[in-house]
Amino acid sequence: MMYCSKGHENPNRSRYCLECGEKLVEASNTQPGIIGDRYRIIRQLGQGGFGRTYLAEDLNRFNELCVLKEFAPQVQGTYALQKGQQLFQREAGVLYKLQHPQIPNFRELFQANLEGKGHLLLVQDYVAGASYRQLLNTRKQQGLQFNETEVTQLLQQILPVLDYIHALGVIHRDISPDNIILRDTDYLPVLIDFGGVKQVAASIVSQFSPADPHATVLPVTRVGKIGCAPPEQIFSGVVSPQSDLYALAATALVLLTGKEPQDLIDEQTLEWNWRHEINLNPNLANVLDKMLMPKASDRYPSARQVLQALNRNAPKPSTVQVPTTIVSKPPVPNTVPATWQLQPASVSYAHTNSFGLGKVFVVGILLSVTAGLSWWGTRFWLQSRTPSTPEPVQTNLPVATPTPTPQYSTAEQNRKNQLRARRQQLGISDSFYNALVNQLFWEERPEQQGKALSGSPADAALRSEWDSIAAEVLNKLQALSPEARQRLGKYRAADRDRWKAAVNKLNLSSRALYDLADATFFNLFPQHKGRNFINQPIGQVWHGIATDKLQRLVSGSGYEKIAFGQGNTIQQVRGNLQPGEGKAYIAQLTKDQLMQLNLEADPRVLISAYSPTGSTVLLEDSSDRTWSGKLPETGYYEFVVVSTASAPLDYLFQVIAD
Repeated sequence: MMYCSKGHENPNRSRYCLECGEKLVEASNTQPGIIGDRYRIIRQLGQGGFGRTYLAEDLNRFNELCVLKEFAPQVQGTYALQKGQQLFQREAGVLYKLQHPQIPNFRELFQANLEGKGHLLLVQDYVAGASYRQLLNTRKQQGLQFNETEVTQLLQQILPVLDYIHALGVIHRDISPDNIILRDTDYLPVLIDFGGVKQVAASIVSQFSPADPHATVLPVTRVGKIGCAPPEQIFSGVVSPQSDLYALAATALVLLTGKEPQDLIDEQTLEWNWRHEINLNPNLANVLDKMLMPKASDRYPSARQVLQALNRNAPKPSTVQVPTTIVSKPPVPNTVPATWQLQPASVSYAHTNSFGLGKVFVVGILLSVTAGLSWWGTRFWLQSRTPSTPEPVQTNLPVATPTPTPQYSTAEQNRKNQLRARRQQLGISDSFYNALVNQLFWEERPEQQGKALSGSPADAALRSEWDSIAAEVLNKLQALSPEARQRLGKYRAADRDRWKAAVNKLNLSSRALYDLADATFFNLFPQHKGRNFINQPIGQVWHGIATDKLQRLVSGSGYEKIAFGQGNTIQQVRGNLQPGEGKAYIAQLTKDQLMQLNLEADPRVLISAYSPTGSTVLLEDSSDRTWSGKLPETGYYEFVVVSTASAPLDYLFQVIAD
């Protein structure tokens, strides 16, 4: 099989993707390796007309997953390649200035030698989640689509993102169900695969590729999904903020009806004719119609005005949490599955929070070259799309469906109201709270994994258990600072990069910071020791703890410098550790110096010792009470003592340096 940059499956020897029309190129057998002395290739995600997309690990960022997007258009001549690189770098600069929690971070653009040829590669964050195309395909298998409440929420959460990029003069150009990811960590939509790079690549190929004498039509250099892009973008390449609004409305109707745009547009007038498919709230229906006006000048002038119109008569969401159903998620060919797939057993549609990264972001081009084009291809120069049928997988991703408000008892309603009031008082977002409690609930009740709690008396005991876990979670989160709590659900890799820079100024490494955070985290959640939780909801709690630990280090209360006076070779410090707490020490020592460490403490006090560069670990979470040896480096050595006990413990730490 062959795959386009979106992971759509196509038969071998296909020239164009059957679903999105992207030009396909036979993929070469790329062997895993390291690119740019930094990125370890895990696998190839896809290949389009201008290069390949790889899933990789960033060796300089704790082996975090990232996406490498290759620019290698099929053009000839040095000038064409140089021109392409210049334009590509310019577009990468546009991506770099986008700093929004619902847009994947652009990391860098670099040159590398692949298979004996020089290539440009663009690096972005990886977003764990499923695209709305995948979610829709899953629902369609069950005879379902997205409901009005869900689509309204999607619009409310994406429109502020569009307002942000439009204010910077950036147009997405390629909004569609394929290019919006429902992020696993906070269930916010993430906008991926900006079309500017695609347009650059398409233009370069159009200008510098040798003409095909057998081509039935001229190459088309317009970027945009079939039916989602507005007429002015397809016919003339003109884009504006109104172009994105058109595409977003088209995306909304695809999700609401389960049908493609060409099935909703009148063949003769090219006007949208969707009202016979679904009955919507009049306000939402009117908003969508205005966003889809054929002339850009007749649409809303800005995303902000769409949001205002959308909220003008929007029905207020229920204050009672609504159970959801859970269905299987379709696979993405040649991609790594999301780290976790959890959905609140009860979800509130009132949440409109504002991180991130497309699984794929390869430049593509839409061409119409076949003789049997549909009416849409004839009028819009685009190929008709045939949705592929996904195969079932074992992982689960939730999909919410309308459910009547459950009739809880007065006592249960009071209990839930108290939990909600306390959560709001602590400043914790509703979506993150639900995701976290669900994760912990399903860990306690694995047989409930993938099941929704109903509002019936039969599930009353399970709902009580869920609420009990929620109360315990709130008790534990109360220990975080207000600033750390407010960011739960929003922490990302960029935060850890900032932490590293901050602790380095203290002559500490991120490893010392993480030791301190681990001690507190595992004291609160011991069941997660040894697990890979960083990309799960519980991992956000760890980030919050690390944030507070960093503040203690910066303030000077969390670490201490051990200094040796003239002729003094022994230094010792005493301290007391509360449960799950720790302290860091640094000492400036020289290579080949003999050092001995002694720790007098309860066995539940652990010690770690690291060389200045971190290349040598002398001790790590060790219960050893002594260490001695010749030092491998010159610089500041780090020592971290932490307590795993449930009661306060005293310790005496001694450093001997000859």
